[in-house]
Amino acid sequence: MIEIKNLSKKYKDVQALDKVSFSVADGEILGFLGPNGAGKTTTMKIITGFISANSGSVKINGLDSVEDSLEIRKQIGYLPENVPLYQEMKVYEYLKFIGEIRGLNKSKLVQRIKELIKSCSLEKVIRKNIGELSKGYRQRVGLAQALIHDPKILILDEPTAGLDPNQIVEIRNLIKKMAQEKTVIMCSHILSEVQATCSRIVIINDGKIAAQGTTEELKAQSEGKQMVSFSIKGNKESIVDKFKVQEGVLDIKYLGRESSEVEKYILETRSEKDLRPMVFNMAKENNWILYALNSQELSLEDIFRKLTK
Repeated sequence: MIEIKNLSKKYKDVQALDKVSFSVADGEILGFLGPNGAGKTTTMKIITGFISANSGSVKINGLDSVEDSLEIRKQIGYLPENVPLYQEMKVYEYLKFIGEIRGLNKSKLVQRIKELIKSCSLEKVIRKNIGELSKGYRQRVGLAQALIHDPKILILDEPTAGLDPNQIVEIRNLIKKMAQEKTVIMCSHILSEVQATCSRIVIINDGKIAAQGTTEELKAQSEGKQMVSFSIKGNKESIVDKFKVQEGVLDIKYLGRESSEVEKYILETRSEKDLRPMVFNMAKENNWILYALNSQELSLEDIFRKLTK
């Protein structure tokens, strides 16, 4: 269990964190989201003991981050955004080096390296220099070093940044596998990854918590809005002007052409009012040809933009 209460941090005149509070349950994968400069990395560095807060507290399994700093570090594995790998070392040598720093005895270290080679799929590169590896394999090595001491908590800062789609899926599956036995906090800018991987989400903006909960709970907090998209053939200016003044419509956006004559739009609406019948009737009354009409809920990207713009 991780409990963060009223965490504040100031760098000279910049308030990086302002009374941030949230908790992470045992066995949970928590997504920690926010725009650049929101305070994500500062929060992670305070949790891991790299820097100290000006005020507030971090408790991990009942231990205080200040009074029990060394004991807490034993329980945490940390993968920073820029993994500090030694390019000239071979993968096996590097993992052995990290394990020795972590205080693992020889027999335990050999066993852990064998386990991590298998779980992180490093068999093909274990004898290669780290500098020769692809970005995907370097991320795997970074995960392996974070896991070498078998920590209870895994903190990952942008674990899929710079990876291609296949590598992202591989790392996502690896994180899910690790989370079966560990508590995970994952910072990421890739919202689809957070939605696919995490059981709960915390959104931070300007050093403050903007929202937290499951994806469904965040949707409910986002003023209960929905989207209605439609593809239609008709005069663009007339379509926009007439829909703008309809009851229940908060906004209309032009999304571009689907073909030479068919154009796509999206209406933002209140969730309690389904506007699809109105769209159909307006198309009929104005002799517009309706090609598609769909209702869609707010995506995590929509919620994120609304809370952090």
